[in-house]
Amino acid sequence: MGSIRLAELAQLLDAELHGDGNVIICGIASMHSAQAGQITFLSNSSYKEQLANCQASAVVLTAADLPYCGAAALVVKNPYLTYARMAQLMDSTPMPAQGIAASAVISDQATLGNNVAVGANAVIEAGAELADGVSIGAGCFVGQGARIGAGTRLWANVTVYHRVQIGQRCLIQSGSVIGSDGFGYANEAGRWIKIPQLGTVIIGDDVEIGACTTIDRGALDNTVIGNGVIIDNQCQIAHNVTIGEHTAIAGGVVMAGSLKLGRHCQIGGASVINGHMEIADQVVVTGMGMVMRPITEPGIYSSGIPLQPNKVWRKTAALVMNIDELNKRLKAVERKIGKE
Repeated sequence: MGSIRLAELAQLLDAELHGDGNVIICGIASMHSAQAGQITFLSNSSYKEQLANCQASAVVLTAADLPYCGAAALVVKNPYLTYARMAQLMDSTPMPAQGIAASAVISDQATLGNNVAVGANAVIEAGAELADGVSIGAGCFVGQGARIGAGTRLWANVTVYHRVQIGQRCLIQSGSVIGSDGFGYANEAGRWIKIPQLGTVIIGDDVEIGACTTIDRGALDNTVIGNGVIIDNQCQIAHNVTIGEHTAIAGGVVMAGSLKLGRHCQIGGASVINGHMEIADQVVVTGMGMVMRPITEPGIYSSGIPLQPNKVWRKTAALVMNIDELNKRLKAVERKIGKE
């Protein structure tokens, strides 16, 4: 959408219009950088004083902040959520591909729905099924028997292995790998014997996966990503992991195999989660969390030592290393006092 009248935008966003509805909105910007023709939003009342110097043609805000605004305004209950919807309406991001590129290699045994686009040098193997409106970016690989649901978009150089199933309206960013072998080996007298990974990956609808994220296929059962899950860049999801619906996973998270993660969870960046256990619904793990045991109750969980100056950290580390010895000495003192 190139431009829109403010009155039309208000109607689309179910917002209450204050001011001139004929103002033309051409873009969205932050409060400090917005210029005439752009719209901004105020989601934190602590910054309402900045409205006096804001150059935007219109502002999205709450009724409580309206008196501080000298420009046209759209009054809503949740400005940040409205910003997200407004950004969707005005999104100018191109599709990953347009039409079928001459250099694309598409098997005669693949099935393509209506309005499918396949970019340059992409490969679609036999038995693959691309539903209506699927867009496959340049250099992608879609393996044998893979199925991709309607409206799903793959940006350049995404790899989808054989028999992987991806739902509708998903978005997968460049460089991601879906359905690679899980890390399964048996040891025979010091020699590693590979275990073929016979399961696959099943991804629900409306899932978004960040750049260079890897989701391994299951060893016997499947790796399953629920509807509405969002996964950031450079995450590792191991074989047989199950992620519940509408869970959010920030960048650099590592999940070990056979983990069952609940619905509506939030996993902070660079967290590491052990496998073969369950985490309840509505659990929040803050950044760099190390989850080694099951979590059975909803709540916010944290671990790790915050950053300290090196000299202080060295003392802290020394104390931690001596905890066992200190504990023994404390118990000895307790026993002595108990005898007295």
